[in-house]
Amino acid sequence: MVDLKKLRELVKLMVDNDIAEVDLKDDAEQIKLKRGSQDQPVLVTPQAATAVAPIAPTPVAAGAPAPTAPVEDDGLVDITSPTVGTYYSSSSPDAKVFITPGSKVTDDTVVCIIEAMKVFNEIKAEVRGTVEQVLVENGQAVEFGQPLFKVKPN
Repeated sequence: MVDLKKLRELVKLMVDNDIAEVDLKDDAEQIKLKRGSQDQPVLVTPQAATAVAPIAPTPVAAGAPAPTAPVEDDGLVDITSPTVGTYYSSSSPDAKVFITPGSKVTDDTVVCIIEAMKVFNEIKAEVRGTVEQVLVENGQAVEFGQPLFKVKPN
């Protein structure tokens, strides 16, 4: 079984450095990750060479944006998804949403949770400003680098 922490580090490395494909092999396992366009991340192990399991469901809409660094648009900054997974606007179905349009955020403000492989990751704004737009729906599948929010920086 592949170490989940190691896999996350590889995915972060790919996103941070705009790497489209990684293929690593040792005596016990092989890890092959692809990202971008229609490619979905996959994990391949020699013990089950015929099995190719997607890391998480990632439906790709036509014209979906490629993973990028935060992009400014009319002075607005995107908060993007650092991982593939399912977007949640609150910590539980009956809890208050983390942010809405008009919310003030700082670098450490938790803006959402993204669940990937049954692990819930709190996503921080990493920008100071006012949320202008929420671009995704609760429970929606998101991709690497997909814009989640538009923020007017302070």
